[in-house]
Amino acid sequence: MTSSEVGTGSGERPVLLVLADSLSYYGPKGGLPSDHPDIWPNIVARQLGWDVELVARIGWTSRDVWWALTQDPRVWSAVPRAGAVVFAIGGMDSLPSPLPTALREQLRYVRPPALRRVVRTGYQWLQPRLSPLGWPVALPPRLSVEYLESSRAALEYMRPELPVIGTLPSVHRSEAYGKVHAGRPGAVAAITAWSEEKNVPLVDLAEAVRANVFSEHGNPDGIHWGWDGHTEVAAAMLTALRAAGVAPEVAGDAVPADPVSSGAE
Repeated sequence: MTSSEVGTGSGERPVLLVLADSLSYYGPKGGLPSDHPDIWPNIVARQLGWDVELVARIGWTSRDVWWALTQDPRVWSAVPRAGAVVFAIGGMDSLPSPLPTALREQLRYVRPPALRRVVRTGYQWLQPRLSPLGWPVALPPRLSVEYLESSRAALEYMRPELPVIGTLPSVHRSEAYGKVHAGRPGAVAAITAWSEEKNVPLVDLAEAVRANVFSEHGNPDGIHWGWDGHTEVAAAMLTALRAAGVAPEVAGDAVPADPVSSGAE
């Protein structure tokens, strides 16, 4: 069964399963619902004639993708219908995290609320001031690749024919991280080596969104993208999907140049 034939026996369309961080669903003014027509997963799905299952959260790393794959029942139900899976992850992995990642992830559990606010304020003050160190990163490249490979291997075990697409980290100009991204080259090298060894097509998010991120059209936070960024990522993703043998007769280059919905935010 080819990817384009998955789900047709039951009258269901194939699913584009996207495991991602917030870059997949944030626009120029903030987070958006997973069915917003102008985020790149939905642009790609329209071109393919597929449905989308977007499983993502802000701050996710490759480790969270593994946890989603092994613990989230939405993912379990999507895998049998998936025409392709995208690991749209890695940007957070490569960002400077001079304070332990575990500390950042546990802030929400600090009690009482007054203490939590004090701790969070302190963390937010320290993060940009320590980020110029560039080290450590949120998840070392070696561990990022280990989680990516564990996820790919698990999918291969369940669906040997299922195409998997990876991504290289985006770029940023965020004051929250001191505009530092010293961890990106190491992440790129490790993910590229993994993709070559396992024959996983890659989309270079930085190449697709750099112009948008460093323009006035990106999100003011300096990390997330404007609509041009989503359009460029969608085009690059369709190219990677074609390289993986996904619906070449459907996945053309025609991607809307402007947001489909008027006044999208």
